[in-house]
Amino acid sequence: METLPPGQAKAPQFLTVKASGLVTGRAASCQALKLDNNSIWDYIRFNRKEKMKIKEALKITDSFTRTSKMPGLSYSLPAWECKTGWKLAQVPGTPCFSCYAKKGNYTRYPAIKAAQYRRLKAIEHPDWVQAMAAVIKRQKFFRWHDAGDVQSKEHMEKILEVCRLTPDTKHWLPTQERQFLPDPEQVPDNLVIRLSRSKIDGKASSAWAHESGVTEGTARTCPAPDQKGQCLDCRKCWDKDVQVVIYGKH
Repeated sequence: METLPPGQAKAPQFLTVKASGLVTGRAASCQALKLDNNSIWDYIRFNRKEKMKIKEALKITDSFTRTSKMPGLSYSLPAWECKTGWKLAQVPGTPCFSCYAKKGNYTRYPAIKAAQYRRLKAIEHPDWVQAMAAVIKRQKFFRWHDAGDVQSKEHMEKILEVCRLTPDTKHWLPTQERQFLPDPEQVPDNLVIRLSRSKIDGKASSAWAHESGVTEGTARTCPAPDQKGQCLDCRKCWDKDVQVVIYGKH
């Protein structure tokens, strides 16, 4: 068992740690988590990392992307590394076949592709979760992967932890990677994971509570094409009360 630092009184069996990192001896009105004696000092060290400066964090995460459409930052990975999406990209009639992340500025400028691969590598950094949280916590809305997708179950677990560390930010994660979906009970309240339908005008799935799809018809619910390609005040993608969002084909 890990010993307490010199001069410290023995901690109670359970201490309450607020989301802000403040350790108290009683439950707070805000959401709290309980840690036993063996993990409390690990948490304190972790909390110090969480408070890293933006400049320090960006050295770990690399740059973020800000698309003209979105109300906040996003994190772009190379579409060529999508586990499911890249296979679907070879199949006509799937949303990934005409994926916007395989063309335009994503391929026109070598520096963009290079940055995507640096971000992909950054996920392996031991402090990536804390660094991501340090940048994202100032955002009201955040989109995971305007290009690319979840790489593994471990990657998904890290994303969930980033969301837990940024409770004031609403997160939206669209994905084709159903094999990496977490237990629904593990998904934080501030995160909406939307499982993407694998075919254009595809049928609804019962595999997950929130979905997104692409249509060539009139079933579109995303208003962006009517708003010069902007979200404006629409936040359907981040809204857990909206079960399905349908986009027009790009």
